Amino acid sequence: MDLEFYDDDHRLDAAHTELVKKLVAFCGEQLQLAEDTEMSITMVSDDEIRRINREYRDTDRVTDVISFAIEDGEDQLPEVPGIPLNIGDLFIDADKVALQAKDYGHSFERELGYTVVHGFLHLNGYDHIQPADEAVMIPLQEKILDAYGLTR
Repeated sequence: MDLEFYDDDHRLDAAHTELVKKLVAFCGEQLQLAEDTEMSITMVSDDEIRRINREYRDTDRVTDVISFAIEDGEDQLPEVPGIPLNIGDLFIDADKVALQAKDYGHSFERELGYTVVHGFLHLNGYDHIQPADEAVMIPLQEKILDAYGLTR
């Protein structure tokens, strides 16, 4: 995985940044994506994720992660030999992740991992709106987290 990681305000320390990077690489391996598959993660504030949610999702609230898949559904571009696939962008609010970790009784690392894997799966076409889709995505998410060692 070729991950562009942005954390201009240093919302994560070095150990948590490394966790995110290693987990994204692990997710790519688990889904058997090409090594040059590209994506980005940007760490943002409550205010910024709320603005993004309002502007692009028509929802005025803070959330832990927002995913923007580049190739989504019917509009997929054909693969071009020699050009890496870009799966999209994640925006993650570390403050919201920390709050959820506390609320759910998880470590920050487990909740951050959950958020990264959840968003990663969305970028790869997985969803949980319909029960049948949820029955695929959530077990896969847990399988990846468990295999990585981020158990509950």
